[in-house]
Amino acid sequence: MQTITPHLWFDKEARDAAGFYVSVFGAGSQVRNVSQIHDTPSGSVDIVSFEILGQTFQAISAGPLFTFNPSISFHVKCQTAAEVDALWKRLSPGGQALMPLDTYPWSERFGWLQDKYGLSWQLIATGGQPVAQRVTSALMFVGAVAGQAEEAILFYTSVFRNSKVTLVQHYGPGAAPEKEGSLQYGSFMLDGQEFVALDSARDQAERDHNGRGDASAAEGTPVRRDGS
Repeated sequence: MQTITPHLWFDKEARDAAGFYVSVFGAGSQVRNVSQIHDTPSGSVDIVSFEILGQTFQAISAGPLFTFNPSISFHVKCQTAAEVDALWKRLSPGGQALMPLDTYPWSERFGWLQDKYGLSWQLIATGGQPVAQRVTSALMFVGAVAGQAEEAILFYTSVFRNSKVTLVQHYGPGAAPEKEGSLQYGSFMLDGQEFVALDSARDQAERDHNGRGDASAAEGTPVRRDGS
């Protein structure tokens, strides 16, 4: 049973976004409930509960108080490269590429984009390997908290039951500006659910300059995994 639910804050688009994601991901995805709360500091707000590939999400339309950024993204595991390409094609209109679709050392087909609502998705082909959880929340530690990803993983796994660290990979020498020994990639379980975390010493402007473009057209230009 899923006990940790990603909650997405929108200005006014929660209903539209939930419907869009359900249409993009198809089987195993559905809008489960739409309700409204009145007399909040943001006025009347929509609350939407929905599923993506069997994983529960919630969304709220509560005004322009928060915006999405790539420090939080969702890792979507696909069986084939063709499935990655199909999801990219449906998610990308109106968005921007953070890492273009291409072959990378860790996958024959991978791409990272922000969709038209600003939410970030990492799409990865698993080469047909079976996976228990198709959608994984990914936390990127940047700015003042860069270098603290591994510490955070150890803290979270100490707090939640049925939790453990499943993989830790550190940056080696020559990965500047990434600090040697900081976390290149880590996966962990919290109450039986998979999460991912990593460090990035690059500032947002540098990531924007090196990685971004029209997501619907971005394909074929390799960039470093640690350069997100």
